[in-house]
Parts: sequence; structure tokens; C-alpha cells
Amino acid sequence: MKSYIKISGPPLLKAIKALEKVAIGMPEVCIWNIFIANIPTFYTYGDINYTDIDNYFSGVGEVPKKRCGTIISKSGESLGEYDFFFEWFKKPTLAELNSLIEKIDEALTPLGARYTLTTK
Repeated sequence: MKSYIKISGPPLLKAIKALEKVAIGMPEVCIWNIFIANIPTFYTYGDINYTDIDNYFSGVGEVPKKRCGTIISKSGESLGEYDFFFEWFKKPTLAELNSLIEKIDEALTPLGARYTLTTK
């Protein structure tokens, strides 16, 4: 199951970095976004290189080594019209979805970025 995010208005890059920071603290999800989709290294669906993960997330937050192999979605580039998704490892509860919305609100409100969220 995925929670897709469509970001409305600037600053798109800052908003995506803020969402990535949210994901680092959520071990129950992995992510994919429009920037990851354009990095050829992440198209290899086998083992992900820890250095690539560290380089990508530098400035956003430190990704624990045990999380490096799970933070990037292996389901591929299925963004469609969206800018970002959180992929759940199991079907999320209503409380988990509400928690995600709260975390997204906290991350994006200071930036002035608006978003829509669709979980399916």
C-alpha cells in the first residue's frame, strides 16, 4: 500500500527533502520521489550501495545502516502524477495514517507548501 503525495506550489525541492526527513524516522515505510526516479543507481533493484544512500540523504539526515537497504522502494518508479510516495511494509492502521498526516503537516507547513495525500 502506498501513500502518494502531490505537492502544490513551491518550494518543491525543500518539500521533498522535508518528506525524506519524515521517512528517515519512520521504519514502517520506504520511499520514492521524482528525484530518486532520475538517479540511475537506484534503478538497480538488487542491493543498494550504502554510499549512494549516504550521498543522497546528506543534508537531510543520517540514515541508520540497517535502514539503508529498506528506505528506498524496490517497487520502482510508479509515481504517475505524484511527486513522492511512502510505501508501507504492511497495511497501515488508521492511527498510522493519521500520524503520517501530522508528520507531513509539521514538515511542510513552515515551508508554505501545500499537498494532497492519496493512499491506495
